[in-house]
Amino acid sequence: MKANYLDYSETNSFSPAIIRYLENDPDLEPFCSFRADIDGFGKLIEKKADKADRHLLVTVLKEQYARLKQNPNEAVLNNIDLLQQKETFTVTTGHQLNLFTGPLYFIFKIVTAINLARELKASFPDKNFVPVYWMASEDHDFAEINHTYISGKKIIWETETAGATGRIDIKGIQKTLRDYTGTLGISENAAELSSLMSAAYLENPNLGDATRSVVNTLFEEYGLIILDADDARLKKEFSAVMRDDIIGRHSFKNIAATSKQLEGLEIPVQVNPREINFFYLDNDLRERIVFESNGYEVLNTSIRFTEDELRREIETHPERFSPNVVMRPLYQEIILPNLAYIGGGAEIVYWLQLKQNFDFYGIDFPVLLLRNSAIITSGNLSGKLARLDLSLPDIFENTEKLRKQWVSDHSGHTLNLNDELQELNNIFEKIKLRAHKIDPTLGPSSEAVNARLQKAVKNLEGKLMKAEKRNFSDALAQIDSLKDKLFPRGGLQERTENFGLFYVKYGRAFIDMLIENFKPLDRKFTILED
Repeated sequence: MKANYLDYSETNSFSPAIIRYLENDPDLEPFCSFRADIDGFGKLIEKKADKADRHLLVTVLKEQYARLKQNPNEAVLNNIDLLQQKETFTVTTGHQLNLFTGPLYFIFKIVTAINLARELKASFPDKNFVPVYWMASEDHDFAEINHTYISGKKIIWETETAGATGRIDIKGIQKTLRDYTGTLGISENAAELSSLMSAAYLENPNLGDATRSVVNTLFEEYGLIILDADDARLKKEFSAVMRDDIIGRHSFKNIAATSKQLEGLEIPVQVNPREINFFYLDNDLRERIVFESNGYEVLNTSIRFTEDELRREIETHPERFSPNVVMRPLYQEIILPNLAYIGGGAEIVYWLQLKQNFDFYGIDFPVLLLRNSAIITSGNLSGKLARLDLSLPDIFENTEKLRKQWVSDHSGHTLNLNDELQELNNIFEKIKLRAHKIDPTLGPSSEAVNARLQKAVKNLEGKLMKAEKRNFSDALAQIDSLKDKLFPRGGLQERTENFGLFYVKYGRAFIDMLIENFKPLDRKFTILED
């Protein structure tokens, strides 16, 4: 495939906050650790405290992989074993357990982690770097993950659920699986993907294991490690923070203070901490813990704790306490020897809210890296753009703005009436002055006449543009077609389209193409075309 790269700022698709982060805005330095470049990683490696219980981590991972129906790939097993060594570090991305992997950026996150590990190994050959996908198995927002779009068709799994999504029983997913595989068509690649998904979703008991199966099959040859942190032993490593934070409300105070500082720098707050940032987790239950005057309670249940009872519950059953979005990152960094977190734009910005809380607990803050983003297209996009006299950045413009600009640039006529409007303003200034001399009360009347004429001229200007658009209808139809194909549902392709569309076309080579062309540390948006 041919790859082109654009600055993220040229795409008009990312927030001003993330652009400032990518451009190393010095105002944001207090909210980060080190810059997302080789020099920054070198500094973190030198500073990094090795606090993770590596033996426990490896033990849990081997037990989790033993549940897979197929034997783990040698590359995966080697990377798990490397985690025993102090010279080994992880680079981590995380995501919800989206149905059939959900939108493309699920895949992009993982590829970014794999490639970052490779780049770091090339720069620091005496160290080892293991890519990790952290399964958000404790998330409970099923409506966010129960669907995907493929070729514009929405595939949705309608079922009643409760509690953590990783524990959801998937025995009733057969029809939804048929709906998905039925969109793939009839080809060798389609049959391969159908078989992959069927094995994952029909041979596993829950959504967590099914997702592990899919991701492992796609990425095991690259040594990707998949971690489900919904484990009592790992939670035990986090139990002291759980106890201190629930009782002391430290994360609420720290993150609220940081959020206020960021708002002063015009960085919008992405998440709002609660006084208690943990859920109570048990079977089909995941509900918030709140403090009341007489102790602690679990919302929508009869479960209550005094402070002493809460301490004992955390000590004896840490697996029943689930961190929310602002505490999960701290949990991650306690149990992994981690150097980087790879996330989307909104994720990176909310991590900026967390640095002060990490400092409070004495936990190293990772380098924050924006995941690779891409558009994947075929049919000679470069040629089509050249024939339309458009550049790559042009296609990221708002469709109507792009249409108007294209017509204005290619019309042989002047379609705006700005000069004429200025002349009208000059004339009415003279009229207003003359009217004022005759009768001062006539000023508003002359202004009203001017406003009506201004509106009439603008209406005429719109008619001129509309008429000229008809003259360029063929070119504008091509622009509309390009925009619809590259930006389904009006947004970036990666935020809607499932990877299955491309797997059917390219097969397993699709992942290889992403691996070959994604460059995590270059901070560029990728456009791939065959």
